Amino acid sequence: MIEQNKDQDSDQAWRTRRRRAGITAFLSGLVATLAFFAFFPGLPHVIDWGAILVSLAVGGLAQWCCQSWISRSAKAKAEHM
Repeated sequence: MIEQNKDQDSDQAWRTRRRRAGITAFLSGLVATLAFFAFFPGLPHVIDWGAILVSLAVGGLAQWCCQSWISRSAKAKAEHM
């Protein structure tokens, strides 16, 4: 019973850590892309709907990459043990 409880706590902590990392990656990708469109020399310094949509797509891609990397490393760690 105690071992099952410990496994559930560990699994919940892993899911929480994975979700927080995904949120951080999404926000980082979003802000970095918006900053690129806002401050890169030579671009019109206007944030339009295209830049917002691209920023959301880059943020989603960053989130997906981060979460898959965390899942892959956890799986490799579990197989190694």
